[in-house]
Amino acid sequence: MKYITKIIIICLVFGVSVFIFAEKKPITYPVTKKVDHVDDYFGTKVKDPYRWLEDVNSTETTEWVKAQKKVTDNYLAGIQFRSGMKSRLTELWNYERYSAPAKEGDYYVFRKNDGLQEHSVVYIQKGLNGKPHVLLDPNTFSKDGSVSLSGVEFSNDQKYASYGISRGGSDWREFFVMEVKTKKKLDDHIKWVKFSGMSWYKDGFFYSRYDKPKDTEKLKAKNEFQKLYYHKLGTPQSEDKLIYQDKQNPKRGFLGFVSDNEKYLGIFVWEGSANYNLLYYKNLETDSAVTPIIDKPLANFWPVDEIDDWFLVRTDYEAPNCKLIFIDLKNPQKENWKVVIPESKDKMESVSHVGGRLIVSHLKDANTSVSVYDLKGKKLHDIQLPGVGTAVGFDGRREDTEVFYTFTTFTMPAAIYRYNIKANKSELFRKSNVKFDPDKFETRQVFYESKDKTRIPLFITHKKGLKLNGQNPTLLYAYGGFNISTRPSFHLSIIPLLENGGIYAEACLRGGGEYGEEWHRAGMFEKKQNVFDDFIAAAEYLIASGYTSSKKLAIFGGSNGGLLVGAVANQRPELFRVAISAVGVMDMLRYHKFTIGWAWASEYGSSDKPEQFKYLYKYSPLHNIKEGLNYPASLVTTADHDDRVFPAHSFKYISALQEKYKGENPVLIRIETKVGHGAGSATSKTIDLYTDIYSFMLYNMDIKPVF
Repeated sequence: MKYITKIIIICLVFGVSVFIFAEKKPITYPVTKKVDHVDDYFGTKVKDPYRWLEDVNSTETTEWVKAQKKVTDNYLAGIQFRSGMKSRLTELWNYERYSAPAKEGDYYVFRKNDGLQEHSVVYIQKGLNGKPHVLLDPNTFSKDGSVSLSGVEFSNDQKYASYGISRGGSDWREFFVMEVKTKKKLDDHIKWVKFSGMSWYKDGFFYSRYDKPKDTEKLKAKNEFQKLYYHKLGTPQSEDKLIYQDKQNPKRGFLGFVSDNEKYLGIFVWEGSANYNLLYYKNLETDSAVTPIIDKPLANFWPVDEIDDWFLVRTDYEAPNCKLIFIDLKNPQKENWKVVIPESKDKMESVSHVGGRLIVSHLKDANTSVSVYDLKGKKLHDIQLPGVGTAVGFDGRREDTEVFYTFTTFTMPAAIYRYNIKANKSELFRKSNVKFDPDKFETRQVFYESKDKTRIPLFITHKKGLKLNGQNPTLLYAYGGFNISTRPSFHLSIIPLLENGGIYAEACLRGGGEYGEEWHRAGMFEKKQNVFDDFIAAAEYLIASGYTSSKKLAIFGGSNGGLLVGAVANQRPELFRVAISAVGVMDMLRYHKFTIGWAWASEYGSSDKPEQFKYLYKYSPLHNIKEGLNYPASLVTTADHDDRVFPAHSFKYISALQEKYKGENPVLIRIETKVGHGAGSATSKTIDLYTDIYSFMLYNMDIKPVF
């Protein structure tokens, strides 16, 4: 039974010596048409002059994109050190990198990228010492690297492997099946899949899909009424068996997972990004009807495994930092639940059941600690990690005697460790060899006070011996939402900044999951301003402590973090020199009208409700751009295939900013093609994006990096 987690975008970061610039030429922006569109929200009239840009397929929008792209491309082409930045990033990216191996019967499966391959290749080998063979090479899926591999699952006898692909970075998936031994691709082809796994059962697998949208609406239309199906090998998709649907609740989605003994189908029922889910199950041996286990919106319930007709579940029900419980499928009422591991002061981040043991990861001030328990909840020992940082993995089946995990920090590239469960011993299995010296850098964790005196963690990474003279170019990143934890992680893209005397800072804001559900809720709905205050306070701390100054400070965020950047740039534009918003949620009054946007109403609220409209309107980045403010140099990035955060968010935002801002700082939009929300992007596209972001950032700080 596979553990299902939220996946969120992992973001970009950033290189430096002062030099004399030639005079910067003023920018002539394209003239963007305005229309007389006005919406009435409970008596408040809200103009939406760029509503026409929501029709991303129109000829007018296409011409607007071309005009904006020309301006941005010309500006970036004028940055003298841009080619040097790209060369250094390309050099950094050119190293072998691996995923942790996964055990599938007698075989081990892993991904490897030789360095500059557009996508990592899936390899399979018999035993740990066997010779690796290519199982799937996504680089053969398309000539331009725009088709990526999204997941691989094996049948229980390891005879078949199902895999998903994404075209152009879209969230839409297509599933295929191959015969593992011969590498032969079968005729099975599943379409219109989104937010779904592949869970094998006998000679087929369970998956979830939506109805086929209109061709012109597939990257825009709302995703509703997801259905759970079973696909039998060798049959057309039209014959797939419908397992479950909910005609009364269009926003509910279903993730199916099969127990290791193939006795039960568990169904994880989600409803947007709501802070709860339901749990159902179906007895596959008796082909019984789908039966609810959790049928009320009580809390989050994340299934870990099924053991002797009990579901092992991690939950935050009456435990904001999570606890581990057993639920009897025959008597699922909460009075019959058994607590295995109670809630502690540190958030229980993940649990796996392997080798008769429970491997439990906790977060302590956003750093990982891992302990091992028996099935009765008795703590046996701690796993000694290589240091303070982030450890992920520990996946396996209950009969396995070892697991693999990956450990990383801001200055340590991902290293893979092999953990012997019985001996409680970790050994280095494989490490990365990036072309830089991590011993020259250091990370410290500090805590600062937000506006309301809440204590916020902040990671700061820079060269050892760096002078705190207030002149260091600094990139401040944060996310702050959806219960997503910001943790130490190695980013290739920050190396040029660090090598040139810069600073990378990462703040763990409220709204995230670092301290459990209470921390999350402190940044939701009407409390979203707490997130903005936390980010602003981080910037003020960096300046007051001598790390940097307003003239040398850039802020960055993606998706929900793009909303964050847009909001604080409106509220405190003088505090930052550069603002970079990637694939951001910028129109808080209409975000829920497109694709999966409705799912975020349980995090933000909805403009369809009077009280929620008031606070959304108050901070919505698009609606709070004001004339007369000196906005920071701004680069907005989006992509034509982003069907997570619809690109019209960025289109409308930059149009309003270019209209109202009359200062000298550039306010530009970078629009990528054949790319989506970020996941699965080709290596060359990623390098190009970081090159432009870093170049824009440093150029507007009057800094030239030395390579």
